Amino acid sequence: MAPSAPALPVLGGKKGSYRERVADALRAALIAGELRPGEVYSAPALAARFGVSATPVREAMLDLAKEGLVDTVPNKGFRVTVVTESQLDEYTHIRSLIEIPTTVDLARTADPVSLEALRPAAREIVAAAAAGDLIAYVEADTRFHLGLLALAGNAHLVEVVGDLRKRSRLYGLTALVEGGRLLSSAQEHLELLDALLDRDADAVRAVMTRHLGHVRGMWAAHD
Repeated sequence: MAPSAPALPVLGGKKGSYRERVADALRAALIAGELRPGEVYSAPALAARFGVSATPVREAMLDLAKEGLVDTVPNKGFRVTVVTESQLDEYTHIRSLIEIPTTVDLARTADPVSLEALRPAAREIVAAAAAGDLIAYVEADTRFHLGLLALAGNAHLVEVVGDLRKRSRLYGLTALVEGGRLLSSAQEHLELLDALLDRDADAVRAVMTRHLGHVRGMWAAHD
């Protein structure tokens, strides 16, 4: 079972303001299911886990409230919004309609140098999976997939998929770590890069279809 009060990472090594870094980590914790739907979290309590003051945490949570990811609870903190199974199915369906054909097309159009530049992020995903660091996993996974889609040259498409990813929930990640299955899924990112560099559109389609299938398959299991 995912912990109800997750130990969030200290953010000293990342670029950007505290507010941006805290918001990124909170989004990742929401997606990974480490911040649970319906639970109320106070800014001071989360700030202690980040090793920063409560102000950037409170500001970051207000940003997440604008995105519809949390609701403000007066004098208490922020409640994580509930996402229904039907909504998650819809998000995944839209993502598949966008991401699979776009990524397949990149097998023909993407510059090999730009593709290879995504390999460090793919390796970060594998390392985070091996370490069982779900927040780092989600953050690296987001950078990889949005960076890949950006190669298609359609900024609005990237924005749409980024919003869908923020709203998704992957409640089964903790169980995958405990069962040793997250690592194999993480390695699909390297497999996808190799297929793109080989210009093998059929292999790209197969990997992307399998990979997105995890979102509402083995990654979706509730505690």
